[in-house]
Amino acid sequence: MKTIKLTMAQALIKYLIAQKVLIDGEAKPMFAGMFAIFGHGNVAGMGEALYQNTDKLPTLRAHNEQGMAHAAIGFAKAHNRQQMMACSTSIGPGAANMVTAAALAHANRLPVLLLPGDNFANRSPDPVLQQIEHFGDPTISTNDCFRPVSRYFDRITRPEQIINSLPVAIQTLLDPVNCGPVTIALCQDVQAEAYDYPEHFFAEKLHRKRQHGADAFELDMAIDLLRSAKKPLLIAGGGVHYAGAVDALLAFAEATGIPVAETQAGKGAMRWNHPNYVGSIGVTGSDAANLLASQADIVLVVGSRLQDFNTGSRTLFEREDNRIIQLNIAPFDSIKHSAVPFVVDAKVGLESLTQALSNWHVDETWQDLGQEGIARWNMYYDKVTSSAPAGTKSGLPTDPQVLGAVKRTAHPNDVVVCAAGGLPGELHKLWRTDQPKGYHVEYGYSCMGYEIAGGLGVKMATPNSDVIVVVGDGSYMMMNSELATSVMLGYKIIVIVLDNRGYACINRLQQKSGSAPFNNLLEDCKTIEGGAPKLDFAAHAGAMGAISEKVDGIAGLEEAMGRAKAADRSYVITLDTDSWQISSGGTWWDVTVPEVSPREEVKQARKSYEIEKAKQPY
Repeated sequence: MKTIKLTMAQALIKYLIAQKVLIDGEAKPMFAGMFAIFGHGNVAGMGEALYQNTDKLPTLRAHNEQGMAHAAIGFAKAHNRQQMMACSTSIGPGAANMVTAAALAHANRLPVLLLPGDNFANRSPDPVLQQIEHFGDPTISTNDCFRPVSRYFDRITRPEQIINSLPVAIQTLLDPVNCGPVTIALCQDVQAEAYDYPEHFFAEKLHRKRQHGADAFELDMAIDLLRSAKKPLLIAGGGVHYAGAVDALLAFAEATGIPVAETQAGKGAMRWNHPNYVGSIGVTGSDAANLLASQADIVLVVGSRLQDFNTGSRTLFEREDNRIIQLNIAPFDSIKHSAVPFVVDAKVGLESLTQALSNWHVDETWQDLGQEGIARWNMYYDKVTSSAPAGTKSGLPTDPQVLGAVKRTAHPNDVVVCAAGGLPGELHKLWRTDQPKGYHVEYGYSCMGYEIAGGLGVKMATPNSDVIVVVGDGSYMMMNSELATSVMLGYKIIVIVLDNRGYACINRLQQKSGSAPFNNLLEDCKTIEGGAPKLDFAAHAGAMGAISEKVDGIAGLEEAMGRAKAADRSYVITLDTDSWQISSGGTWWDVTVPEVSPREEVKQARKSYEIEKAKQPY
């Protein structure tokens, strides 16, 4: 057997380069690059290996480990989980910074390869700088924090161990069921240790998207239920995108007439003005979709894990006279909510249903109800997103008005990016998607700080589209460092910062729960006598190399959008917005109110909470 002598780090990089994916008939690198922030735990081993291969695996320097992992995750999501990136860090805080990003990828079922440095396997210099010493277990390091938020975890303590570990890692990253973050902790001494690796280990390997076929019994069950339906509703989840099933969904909906609602991850699966489209579902849903969900007798869920925001915390469509069909590639998700499981690839499953139901069509009165509902919603949209004065107490524009202005100045090919706070709810209800990948909102983990870093990753994946990041002042302050990375790398993003002086979304939730305004808006926080300073986000962004400006009102925003789109590098627009007024729609969300409180407002909120809580099935 022919062998080649390489360090473990060199062998790892050589193996990653050999992995290719088949996308639209073309073989492309599975890993488009490696984000890296070097420290003593990876600079000598991984750093040297990456330097030798910059032409085949570009190394990209970032400013924050969590941020660079967010960018890698955004890149993978924009590529429908087929192409991805890896991230290398040192041991200690560099590794720990990525744990939040790993949790985000895990919740959203998105692939990213995390390669944190680790302690010395030989332990001869222990304890090294940044090493955590567990008194009862010397094998524990910071990297053990990745175990619960990784789909696959390994620690490499011998150079030959990657021969077994890396193929499993690749399978996990590409598997439609187990897809998620992979963490391989690399002991820093082992990174530099050489081994005679088999040459065949580095042979180029071409991977293709795996499609699971339908079980005949489950298919027949789904067909029989749909044929019996008088008021069926389809809910499109992120699996529609990842399976490449957008066209199959469209064909199924048009053939059967079933109305289609969308989750956050599924948004964009259907054009906003398609006759079958009824809007977003759940807590951040449109009135049209939620009305149908409250009356539906059969709900066909395609590619969604049905978290609480989609189901109104299990109160929206879990009635005794309602049945749920879970068409999902993952058996784990297919049985949720006492559903009838249909374990199958979304594209294959929808095509099978379309063929089987070719002579069946939903009752026109049900279809008309959906179209009438979305027509009313579109009239409401025109009202709340208009540039006319909103009549807010503050006199400042609302989030819906900002989104309306951005949409009016955007191109259909643009991509909007967001993650946490009140904006994802407004986007889910109000953003009009013109193409499948025009909407990129991370809401599975609702991670503040994802926005700018994720936007960078989306831009790297879709360089020919303008990427528009909308972010609140709270999220901007949590993580903005990758704005500088976007300037440094030449990936232009447009960032719109809505300054409402605090965590306005949670402030509204706090007071809805009967509590006093406390520790959310800056005016309600402990500060110096003069209050918290008014932050100049435009000046801050300018200091990081972006072009930036502060505008007043909706007209100023629309004019600035024109300048931003014409700019040659990342552009930040900031404006003051109202912290109270949001759009209507939505359903109840289970956020527990205290049973005991001296506040009368909390007591009343608890009574209301118990009324809604009683609507849950258990």
